[in-house]
Amino acid sequence: MTLLILVFGFLFGAALQHASLNKYNVISGMATLEDLTVAKTIALAIGVGVILINFEIGLGLATYHVKPFMVGGILIGGLIFGIGMAVLGYCPGTLAISLGEGSLDALTGIIGGMLGGWVYTLVLPSIEPLLGANLGKISLHSLTGENPTVFYLLVVVIGLVFIAAAFGVHKLEKSTSKKWIGAGIALALLNVIIFSTATFNRPIGASTVYPYLGDLLTGTTSNAYFEKIEASGSWQLLFLGGAFLSGLVLSLLRKDFKLTLIHENWQKYKGNSSAKRLVWAFAGGFIMIFGARMAGGCTSGHAISGGMQIAIGSLVFAVMAFAGLLGTGKLFYKGLK
Repeated sequence: MTLLILVFGFLFGAALQHASLNKYNVISGMATLEDLTVAKTIALAIGVGVILINFEIGLGLATYHVKPFMVGGILIGGLIFGIGMAVLGYCPGTLAISLGEGSLDALTGIIGGMLGGWVYTLVLPSIEPLLGANLGKISLHSLTGENPTVFYLLVVVIGLVFIAAAFGVHKLEKSTSKKWIGAGIALALLNVIIFSTATFNRPIGASTVYPYLGDLLTGTTSNAYFEKIEASGSWQLLFLGGAFLSGLVLSLLRKDFKLTLIHENWQKYKGNSSAKRLVWAFAGGFIMIFGARMAGGCTSGHAISGGMQIAIGSLVFAVMAFAGLLGTGKLFYKGLK
């Protein structure tokens, strides 16, 4: 099973690399609306996944893994997550891939993320009231599941709307690359397989590993939160280990492995200072993971996996994360010097 997790992590990393979705320039480009690859790939993955996963579950081949809609956590955490993602230029899953390709700012972001996860463990008892109220695991299925005709009709319609939106964004961007299509479909298929009760019976996720590692390294394991995340964190460690290997192996095969700290987009807006990039990458990683843990998930676990389940909390998280990402992109990259 360990080897299988690594293999699927490798495939996850390969899918993202295919469309350069792990790259700092692409994610920061989304924050400044200069590169829409992230938005259209996520929309396509959700659209295809909505149809496949809900029918998979309906056939008894998988189960739902909807996250609870914690109002404060989703709204505040999602916004904080988007802010950190914009500053860092990576999301929790892409950090491991880019580190494999030699991005040193990704390593700095990982260290900041582990600290953010550890601090979240420490302060959770104090901020827990801020995360509520818990509206429960609300999804399209929980709202319409008693009427399967309506439910599956809406599943198809919503899936097609997301797919159409992805191609609409592509047309708006006027890009000639079609690699995002393969990446979006691959992400949907990977989720379908990992959701299956025949394999892992879980969604793809990436942010839990940061508090898991932070707590392990500091010995902060005798608490309810670590017990809650331990199983998921250990699974994600192997999964992202496979993603790291994907970044390393494929970049070596492509002959473009390179130790890099200052990327083109950072240089364009922020200059060549290595110290400045290190400080902001560390801060971005801290902020992003702290927000992800408040919300109970990240781009992979909430926006994509949750979106495919048409989970209301996850869709709200995606809106808040993109609001934080775009707002910070406008201020941090185009406003502040």
